Amino acid sequence: MPTPALFRPIQVRSLRLRNRIVIAPMCQYSAEDGCMNEWHLIHLGKLAMSGAGLLTIEATAVTPEGRITYADLGLWNDITYAAMSLTLESIRRWSDTPIGIQLSHAGRKASTEVPWKGGSQCSAESGLGWQTIAPSSAPYTKGDHLPLSLDKDGIRAIRRAFGDASRRAAKAGIDVVQLHVAHGYLLHQFLSPLSNFRTDEYGGSLENRMRLPLEVFETARDAFPPERPVSVRLSATDWVEGGIELEQTLTFAAELKKRGCDVIHVTSGGLDPSQRIPVGPNYQVPFARKIKEVVGLPVVAVGLITGFDQAEGIVGTGDADMVGLARTILFDPNWPWHAAVHLGGKVRAPNQYLRSQPTHYRDLFDIE
Repeated sequence: MPTPALFRPIQVRSLRLRNRIVIAPMCQYSAEDGCMNEWHLIHLGKLAMSGAGLLTIEATAVTPEGRITYADLGLWNDITYAAMSLTLESIRRWSDTPIGIQLSHAGRKASTEVPWKGGSQCSAESGLGWQTIAPSSAPYTKGDHLPLSLDKDGIRAIRRAFGDASRRAAKAGIDVVQLHVAHGYLLHQFLSPLSNFRTDEYGGSLENRMRLPLEVFETARDAFPPERPVSVRLSATDWVEGGIELEQTLTFAAELKKRGCDVIHVTSGGLDPSQRIPVGPNYQVPFARKIKEVVGLPVVAVGLITGFDQAEGIVGTGDADMVGLARTILFDPNWPWHAAVHLGGKVRAPNQYLRSQPTHYRDLFDIE
């Protein structure tokens, strides 16, 4: 039988993925002063055994003020780097699954409580929060604290921070860097006219609003080894009238391609609380399909992808090159194993688990 599309390898620069299953970045809100700890070893170690083609570390702040919550991961100094390196060293001793990282700055959506404690914004005086920044002094929701509008020095500092974090990621042996330009965080805030009211060269026209995200991409691309991929996660639409729409996203994606972007991870929304999203299975796949068709970059599709045949159909029809799983793989950490059983594919498993293979699935594990 032919290999299912979901289990065919794909090459991105020097990185070869064994299959098209990508574990998307998922915030754990469990770091201490930006540092990984035992939770991340357990969480990432478990997912590194899943058989997925790529494991992506959660949104990792490039500055302390760039964290969504006080419990977010960071990669802004030697201390956060050392904690991450120790965790990755332990995981890599037992798993050769490629590992990526999402670098991010939350902008005006920073300084919040962890979700299971309500997720509301914390004030700088509370002891848990800090002064937020944004392209313009406009809060995300009514009642949030006003962010400070970034001046030119602040913009330069943001660019440097993304470059420095990319260098640390490379030193830690990260295989791919993903820049977070989605879900209403800082780089998306610059991109969208719903949050960027600047009148200088970083605001107004689409060309100006793209400027900082593109500068950050160039900085990260220069800082990361040329043989390793750099990708971007973007929101294809804001789902709000007057916000980013697909045509603008296609222009932005084309500019990213010119600058050496390797993969676009296609999501949507997150910038404005008035968004109206028609959520359902595959609801974001058409955006991925259009970006792939028009721009010609490999794309990762996400959004309520839960079924084995569903994922196979997305990749098999060419709608996307890869599928990203988040909550689905938290619920079923062996989802790639089960997909391989269902579709007739193969996955890599640790030697310690090889004997778990049922007798009637003798070809499930790909043993090297």
